[in-house]
Amino acid sequence: MSRFTQLLRTSTVRLTATFILIFSLFAILLLAFIGWQSSVSIQRQQANDIDREVQVLQRLDANQGIRAVAIAVQRVSRAPGPGVYYLGDAAGQFLLGNVTDVPPEVLREPGTYSFNYERADSLADTVDAIEGKPDRPSKAGYAVVRSVALSNGMRLIVGRDVVERRGFSAIIVQSFLFGVLGIVLFSVIAGGITARRVLRRIDTIRDTSTKIMSGNLSERVPVTKRNDEFDGLATNLNAMLDRIEQLLQGLKEVTDNVAHDLKTPLTRLRNQAESALRDGASDESRKQALATTIAESDRLIQTFNALLMIARVEAGAPSGALTEIDVSAVVADLAELYGPVAEDEGIAVTTDIAPGVHLRANRELIGQAMVNLLENAVKYAKPDGEGEGKITVGLRQDGGRVLIEVSDNGPGIPAEDRKRVLERFVRLEKSRSEAGSGLGLSLVDAVTRLHGGTFRIEDNAPGVRAVIDLPAA
Repeated sequence: MSRFTQLLRTSTVRLTATFILIFSLFAILLLAFIGWQSSVSIQRQQANDIDREVQVLQRLDANQGIRAVAIAVQRVSRAPGPGVYYLGDAAGQFLLGNVTDVPPEVLREPGTYSFNYERADSLADTVDAIEGKPDRPSKAGYAVVRSVALSNGMRLIVGRDVVERRGFSAIIVQSFLFGVLGIVLFSVIAGGITARRVLRRIDTIRDTSTKIMSGNLSERVPVTKRNDEFDGLATNLNAMLDRIEQLLQGLKEVTDNVAHDLKTPLTRLRNQAESALRDGASDESRKQALATTIAESDRLIQTFNALLMIARVEAGAPSGALTEIDVSAVVADLAELYGPVAEDEGIAVTTDIAPGVHLRANRELIGQAMVNLLENAVKYAKPDGEGEGKITVGLRQDGGRVLIEVSDNGPGIPAEDRKRVLERFVRLEKSRSEAGSGLGLSLVDAVTRLHGGTFRIEDNAPGVRAVIDLPAA
């Protein structure tokens, strides 16, 4: 019973009930109008036919006399059909026709009348009826007639039996009632089936969300092959759940990595402070301990600054933060700035920068992304840590895209790790003895996504090619 009550409370059932009500009212009005119009049309047609026959018989009376009228009445009276005919003398006594008895008022005053009558099906029936022979039963009916007086005073009555018309109206009413009943019945069945299917899909989504809230983040809403609006909703929900799961997994990894990366410098800070406070420590050793403490503190501050910048970038750019910039000038200036730094490490820097390329972007964020790429290139440009290192900084426009490339000839990154290194605190150097926090490429990826682009790492054979792919201004 509760399931039925829940079904009745669904929006689908209420909307279906509203549709049934509106459709039923419309169908009732439409069928009633059709029936009324049909009845009026038949009635008008019968009246026109009666008027036309009366006019024809009146012309016969005027042109050929009463004998021609009598012959015509006798002929049409024998024909099968709904026609009603009566020809009487000046006193109204029956002479010819297929109706032997009419109400007196019809004979007294010309006009249009309707009455019940008994109709003889043939001339023999008429004669028998006149002679009072009861062995031939008459056919009862209801007629609409027009009564006129001919030129010699005789009475002519022409009409139509309306029983068939009433039968037609009854058929229309019957069809109308059955039609409305069928519409309501099938609409209720269809609404119930539709509501049940909708409720089943909603229950599936609710059950999945309940499992997810209980802690099972791997649950997903089932998607059918119908590709309807529920499948679209399920697809979007699943994509949202995938993103949430990725963020939670990333948060866990960030928490683990932050704890790991901060533990070592904090331990060193404590050890340096303890050694500086140890009895017998010289002024020189204390100064060295303080210098080391400041250096470690700077590294920690840089790590937190990088985390804050990534958080701000992923939160989205504020209104007005994106302006049209000359990205060619930005890339050229940074390549020139890092040229001497690379030369000190024995690395040659070459550029291939297309001039006059503009972007709608944040100048500071694009510059920071370039700084991170150049620092990584300087750190890993030398093959196997030795030999001559080469860095190439490129900028080109390809159709509606702007490509910023930083390439080196270092040891490179394995293909299976090229997406993983974009995550926070991911460092391929397992011992983590090298300087760095593993946030540089994460920041580049966040800046690129903020500007509607993609960041990818490709094979430079040897080394890697870091590509920032952005939409042109």
